[in-house]
Amino acid sequence: MPAGPGRRTFGSLRNRNYRLFATGQVISNTGSWMQRVAQDWLVLELTHNSGSALGITTGLQFLPLLLFSLWGGMVADRYSKRRILMATQAAAGGLLALTHALSIWHVYALAFALGLVTAVDNPTRQAFAAEMVGRRGMPNAIALNSAVFNLARIAGPAVAGLVISAAGVPAAFLINAASYGAVLISLKLMRPSELQAVERLPRAKGQLREAMSYVKDRPRLWLPMVLIFFVSTFGMNFQVTNALMSRGVFHTGAGAFGLASAVFAIGALGGALLAARRGRPTMALLLDTSFAFGVLEVITGLMPDFWSFLILLVPTGLALLTFTTAANSATQLGTTADMRGRVMGLYLLVFLGGTPLGAPLAGWIAEVFGPRMSMITGGLISVAAAAVVGVMLARGQGVPAREYLRRARLARMVA
Repeated sequence: MPAGPGRRTFGSLRNRNYRLFATGQVISNTGSWMQRVAQDWLVLELTHNSGSALGITTGLQFLPLLLFSLWGGMVADRYSKRRILMATQAAAGGLLALTHALSIWHVYALAFALGLVTAVDNPTRQAFAAEMVGRRGMPNAIALNSAVFNLARIAGPAVAGLVISAAGVPAAFLINAASYGAVLISLKLMRPSELQAVERLPRAKGQLREAMSYVKDRPRLWLPMVLIFFVSTFGMNFQVTNALMSRGVFHTGAGAFGLASAVFAIGALGGALLAARRGRPTMALLLDTSFAFGVLEVITGLMPDFWSFLILLVPTGLALLTFTTAANSATQLGTTADMRGRVMGLYLLVFLGGTPLGAPLAGWIAEVFGPRMSMITGGLISVAAAAVVGVMLARGQGVPAREYLRRARLARMVA
């Protein structure tokens, strides 16, 4: 009997190990989003609403991904992913518990240290999905991971606003530190015998170059990476732009800033759940959703008041998460098991490694030309990237770009 819509969407949750991991992730990610809202608000308080300082903080948190994510992917291929995740989660929780931010330099140091942990944690977590649910369940699991992330993204900012108002910024940091315990418990309770572990990569020279050559020889891997780089680096700076739009344009408080983040996440959650119903994503889907996201971001930046801004954040988040989830699935499904950790390290390098460039640039544009122009610029670059990649694909097929997209969409409907 064919799987119904609900079974297809939530199929991975029938796997005990995945269910445990997803539960831990909801709790931990809720704490992480609380801390991110608190961190952004603290930076604005310490620097008197400096967009550049907010961009620098975000950039420092993602700089280690630019420097070390390929190395982190190689670690994921060499060692037990479950044990690596236990170590990274414990390290992140310890950093937050021991840190007390007294000045902007303390915030910068904490952001960079958390980024170092993330450089190993993220490619390992991405590759670990295949060990929990197997190759057939990967598209569903990847989409559900995005849904879990955005469920926490809805709850975290809302709770953060209450916690900051009642107990101050340090309380949000401490709650996040405690939340990492949920992931550690879920990893400990897993049944290792039910994991579909892949053969570990032996130590050898040239393994990072091997991964680069592997991707270079496969346009279906590197073209989505080119697209994801421009969208994520220049268009996906909502951690900066939402804060600046809320405080600098609409003059709201911490609670309303948290509401903006939560509303954006509602749309993102919808995009992730829609992606969980699909099979293998196509390039036409990647091009359509990246173009739609760029257009919607431009329109969102033009909204005249806070409530219309909130309304437009919903479809913007939906388009963005549909695109990023499809790109993640296409990358993992197009990669063999022995290369997955390193390829995902490269994917995360282009997905998040551009943030040290994009976030400070978004902050600088907001300071010089205003927060609205920061959002509009990001959207226009995303539209341009989708158009250029579409032309490249069409030329590779020897047909006009419009005809290429028509054929690709037709193939997707038939499938």
